[in-house]
Amino acid sequence: MKLSALEIKQQNFAKSLRGYDVAEVQSFLNLVSNEWEHLSNRCREQDREIQRLNEKLQHYQKVEEALHDTLQTAKESAEQRINSSKQEAQNRIAKAELEAEKIVNESQQRRQSIRQSIQRLLERRHEIIRGMESYLELATESLESFRRDDHSTFSLPREDAEDSPEAKNGAGAEEKKRKPRTTSHVPGAEDLDDLIDDMDD
Repeated sequence: MKLSALEIKQQNFAKSLRGYDVAEVQSFLNLVSNEWEHLSNRCREQDREIQRLNEKLQHYQKVEEALHDTLQTAKESAEQRINSSKQEAQNRIAKAELEAEKIVNESQQRRQSIRQSIQRLLERRHEIIRGMESYLELATESLESFRRDDHSTFSLPREDAEDSPEAKNGAGAEEKKRKPRTTSHVPGAEDLDDLIDDMDD
């Protein structure tokens, strides 16, 4: 049974000869009624406070759930970014290694090509030196042969003392026909023979 302060205050009791003092009972009922009203007010305030706290608790629970979801999402996003960064770093490292290997291979190929070019130049230098040595040897031999005059190409012919100038002049043309030309491998020898013949004429 739910009682209110007004019902307690207005409660009536049956009277008897040897009953309680009416004024004292009424005073006690008023006291109980006031106390009851006070307690009821406090209960209502506590109910409202409990309701307010429950609402706040529900709000905080929703905030907590939202924060939890946000943190979970942030965590997943961070993990994805970390994994993506790791993958990108690995890709860059692999790419850098490939480029470095390519550069090293190209450098080795270029070094080999330069070495081959230098080798060809050295061989060409040796060929030029051998050619110049051969040319100088031939030129030296020709110079020595030209200096020795082995075939007396550059010597004046001897004159016979018994021949008179007249006989020499008379027989000059005939002798010129019979006289063999001196042959020589030295360049210019034929021109010198003609010059000597012209001097004899």
